[in-house]
Amino acid sequence: MYEDGVREYRDAKRKAAKRFGPEKSLSLGSHLPTNAEIHAELAGMIAVKEQFLLPERLLKLRVAALRYLELFCDFSPYLVGSVLSGAVTSRSDIDIHLFSDSLEEVETLLARRGIAFETETVPIRKGGIVTDYAHVYLEDEGTVIECSVYPTKQRRNRTLSSITGKPMERAGTTQLRKIIADSLHQEGMNE
Repeated sequence: MYEDGVREYRDAKRKAAKRFGPEKSLSLGSHLPTNAEIHAELAGMIAVKEQFLLPERLLKLRVAALRYLELFCDFSPYLVGSVLSGAVTSRSDIDIHLFSDSLEEVETLLARRGIAFETETVPIRKGGIVTDYAHVYLEDEGTVIECSVYPTKQRRNRTLSSITGKPMERAGTTQLRKIIADSLHQEGMNE
């Protein structure tokens, strides 16, 4: 994930398993690390290898995320994922959850603002049931912003984290502003 920029834990596991050969890769499931173990190792690698680059990169990504949370204010947006957790690399994307019963409203907002985007339907398995959700992809100065669009009624239901199995950590506009302010304050104290 760190060296090749693989974004999804599932894809990283598949890639790692293939190194053992095609017949072995099918039977390695229980021997592969958990998402939490991968996340911890990735965060440790980033902290060691990029300790001087990380604060500036993280701040830049969080400020960009804040702009998009503000843009999408009508859709109850939340920042989730690596930009919130702080385990970012030069290839990290910004993950945002939006809540709307109309994908067209999100697309119309972007079109009115002249922001190029692509839309994709992504099947998500929850409790053995596969549901299709729209994902909207934007790009901002080389950073991909992935917006997952959920029905409005699901706003209070937090998606389970693939890392912890618990409700996913997320931050709205107010929380993200506080996180940014705290990091700037901390950075000022370290100088």
